[in-house]
Amino acid sequence: MSAAYELRALLGKDHPITVVGEGEYFSFTPSNPWVAVGWRKPSDTQIGVRPYLARKDVGFEPGGAAQVLPDQNKLRLNDGRELAYDYLVITTGPHLAFEEVPGLGPHGGFTQSVCTTAHASAAWEAYQEFLEDPGPVIIGAAPGASCFGPAYEFAMILDADLRKRELRDKVPMTYISPEPYIGHMGLGGVGDSKGLLESELRQRHIKWITNAKITRVEDGMMHAEEIDARGQPLATHELPFKYSMVLPAFTGVEAVRSATDMCNPRGFVKIDAFQRNPAYPNVFSAGVCVAIPPVEATPVPTGAPKTGFMIESMVTAIAENIAAELAGKPALNKATWNAVCLADMGDTGAAFVALPQNPPRNVTWAKVGKWVHVAKIAYEKYFLSKMKSGNTEPLYEKYVLKALGIERLK
Repeated sequence: MSAAYELRALLGKDHPITVVGEGEYFSFTPSNPWVAVGWRKPSDTQIGVRPYLARKDVGFEPGGAAQVLPDQNKLRLNDGRELAYDYLVITTGPHLAFEEVPGLGPHGGFTQSVCTTAHASAAWEAYQEFLEDPGPVIIGAAPGASCFGPAYEFAMILDADLRKRELRDKVPMTYISPEPYIGHMGLGGVGDSKGLLESELRQRHIKWITNAKITRVEDGMMHAEEIDARGQPLATHELPFKYSMVLPAFTGVEAVRSATDMCNPRGFVKIDAFQRNPAYPNVFSAGVCVAIPPVEATPVPTGAPKTGFMIESMVTAIAENIAAELAGKPALNKATWNAVCLADMGDTGAAFVALPQNPPRNVTWAKVGKWVHVAKIAYEKYFLSKMKSGNTEPLYEKYVLKALGIERLK
């Protein structure tokens, strides 16, 4: 939707734009940890998109895409129809690869997820049952995961909610992750994120296991191997639980990965410095579905996260590049590749700034404070409003970095 709005703002009404999505709703994914503990309802974090896109003269196909056919410049929809395109912008997000760990996930498995609003709603239903008979909790991420922020957030939010309910003393908590150390986050750390997050976990009496490879999950029991720096098994763990939320590894969605020459082996879309696919110059991509190499090799595989700030800058670069090409100019706009993250912790929060995302960096900064909790609530309201209004103002660069005392970086 951000891409559609930015393209419409730059191109005017002369060029038809169509959004193809699954279902009628936009969901503000960063609010899912709140949905999972009942602090938000799905209706608080979702909007029906059709009328808002229509106001900007943007077409909408809610049935979803079945296959990208880049050799034909077509997109096949799930209902069998085909849409022709001059330019295709792929922003699908990921396939959630629960199947890579037996017993993982809410679909036939034994762990919960906050990756989608539907998953978060199911996690809330399971949490209400858990509250009737509390016990051990495991929060974390599977091997190959690249999105660690929501796992840390959910562990802290769950801790805060249990304290409010005066049930925390009945709930041993463990954070388990393929990260080589707490606060790595797939980024090689940001500022003193290691010390900062270790301190927060200790204060909350949350134990942790890093360099952990979850091998399988059974009903009430998680099996994991702890791996040493040489990649060899160091210890095995059998962890009982009554409630667990584990983020999976990501791959590309089937509709995209079927175009094999467009993607890497995991099904992520290859892009150049201008967000363009090298094999198909009229295909651009942004977000979690793009191929980005890991920041560094780790004993248990981890991926590089694609954060909201980075994704918004990718979208802007794509819109500017397509507009430039249509005007007969070279497409030379690049995304900033900066990471700014506001992580809620229930009653406080942590802010992380990495400019650029991959080290070495011009700015690397991490701080904790209640203001982050307030800022994330404000950003939720702002972004839902943006999806309704079609506003293309780059809020992060104009306001958030300024509020953090950081000058805008080109």
